[in-house]
Amino acid sequence: MFQVKIVVAPDSFKGSLSSLEVANVMEKSIATFNQAYDVIKKPMADGGEGMLDCLSESIQMSEVIVRCTGPLGRKINASYKVTEQGVAFIEVAQICGLTLVPANERNPEETTTYGVGEVILDAINRGCQTMIIGLGGSATNDAGLGMLQALGVRAYDDVGQRLNFLGRDIFKVNDLDVNHLDNRLKQIKIKVASDVKNPLCGESGATYVFGRQKGATEEQIETFDQSINHFRAIAEREFKKRVSDKEGAGAAGGLGFALLLVGASITSGAQLIAEAIDLERAIKQADFVFTGEGKSDEQTFYGKAPSYVASLGKKYNVPVILLSGSVPIDGEELSSMFSGCFSILNEPLSLEESMSQVKHLLSSQMKNILHLLQSIDG
Repeated sequence: MFQVKIVVAPDSFKGSLSSLEVANVMEKSIATFNQAYDVIKKPMADGGEGMLDCLSESIQMSEVIVRCTGPLGRKINASYKVTEQGVAFIEVAQICGLTLVPANERNPEETTTYGVGEVILDAINRGCQTMIIGLGGSATNDAGLGMLQALGVRAYDDVGQRLNFLGRDIFKVNDLDVNHLDNRLKQIKIKVASDVKNPLCGESGATYVFGRQKGATEEQIETFDQSINHFRAIAEREFKKRVSDKEGAGAAGGLGFALLLVGASITSGAQLIAEAIDLERAIKQADFVFTGEGKSDEQTFYGKAPSYVASLGKKYNVPVILLSGSVPIDGEELSSMFSGCFSILNEPLSLEESMSQVKHLLSSQMKNILHLLQSIDG
């Protein structure tokens, strides 16, 4: 008897369900519809919050808890994961993420990436030779100054006073001493997962595009951008590298820039995660693929997880079906990417109502689509 194989590879429905939770709802809906269907669960991410949960579903890893500096400069417990082969998976959102900062305390002058450097050193101390770092969801805008200091770089103001590691300290940087950067970084392979392609500075850079969501005022945005540009010139001179214009340098408030300085490579978060969980092989063997996200629009085309899933489906001529909390009425471009695009909303609902009912709405639409596929497939 022919067995239908279905891959579920959704992104998160931000604000309501993680990608793993979405995948679980999809899996349960398929099992309820027909228990004979073979479901392969491959929750996706693009490097942001939830990356470790996605990877844990497909890769055997052990969790490491480390005491490190949180986004507000206070000590927190953060976690990362390590495979048996010594590959460390680090999620920046768990170290200096926006969700770790109360809304009334969000101010990029008071946040830091210092903890990211501490976690990297912890992984090195444990013998990890390769690191995958997901950059999404940070509360920081320090161009990675904090992380660099944790890794051994020293920053000084114009009178030779050594600087602290909070965001506001980047306003005062006049010199950097990179001679104490941990030498072991030269032997470490760091891959950065990010869907952000912005450069470091300017109107399309880290501060102007993402600063407001991190609590920056209009005055702070201008000051940060100018200060980061000044810091950039000093850092590129001392590291003897020009990386600020590379795609992704502006990710996580410029943390991408600092990681590039220490030898990291930045690639599509969705592609990196897909490769890590062996998504391509699963799709190659599938009859149908379900993916999804909270809102589908023009951003879906630019490195988002569903678009990468769709590209793999096209490669192997496997239908990929998109379920989203919101689909544009004029969705011709999305239709060219996916075999079908469906909103999970089937009646007028407020945002609050739809988010509170998201599991029910997703499950109901899944079953409707499965009925349709079954009737077509005969």
